[in-house]
Amino acid sequence: MNVKLLAYTPDPERTVACAAKLCYAAADIDTVYEGLTPEKTERFLHMLNSLGHESPVEHVSFTFGIEGVSRSLLAQITRHRIASFSVQSQRYVKESAFEFVIPPEIAALPQAAAEFRRAMEEDAAHYERLAGLLQQKHERELLAQGLSPEESAKKAEKMAIEDARFVLPNACATKMICTMNARELRHFFAHRCCSRAQWEIRELATQMLMLAREAAPTLFAQAGPPCLRGACPEGKMSCGRTAEMRERFLGPEVGKK
Repeated sequence: MNVKLLAYTPDPERTVACAAKLCYAAADIDTVYEGLTPEKTERFLHMLNSLGHESPVEHVSFTFGIEGVSRSLLAQITRHRIASFSVQSQRYVKESAFEFVIPPEIAALPQAAAEFRRAMEEDAAHYERLAGLLQQKHERELLAQGLSPEESAKKAEKMAIEDARFVLPNACATKMICTMNARELRHFFAHRCCSRAQWEIRELATQMLMLAREAAPTLFAQAGPPCLRGACPEGKMSCGRTAEMRERFLGPEVGKK
């Protein structure tokens, strides 16, 4: 898994504080940034958190580059609908000798790992054979329609892999660019950094959170699973490791409290 913070709203915390100031102070657009020192900016952010006033947080966004994750993860992350996704297409990019994600529990068991790799090899072989058979069919048809051999071959390959991709597994690796505003990011972290989240998206969310904190430490200071901010909401489904989670996301001193 490779995760990078590609871009974000410049001076994100001051931008959020500016929006909050306009809500609560007698300011206008030309002067709203005046007097927003780092200390006042931090106070505005803490005030918003204490009031539960989330809308000013939506004015900043963060764009991440993500690769080396599975199509299974893609199905999960796109459930977060207040976000933008650009994903490498299996319709236009041929998946010859595709990379794949192997779950840690499978990787830790030699026999299971060997079985998994055989399955990936078989999928790749089926994909190549299907793509080849379909491409031959499409080429013949396109040549009969009067296209040149070069045009026929190029168009036929795209047509072939569009259908051959149906045999590819959930483990097949993919790449994407994802953009979320800070409010949706905090919601995403609350659900996906939790120990009950699936292991792959939990790792992704944790890496994204650490990158977001570097860019906006106060804005994301309390971001993460809900147990960082109070009692675990999972009830009898709780992992029971609140102290461990607080230490991991907030530091050892907080974890001891």
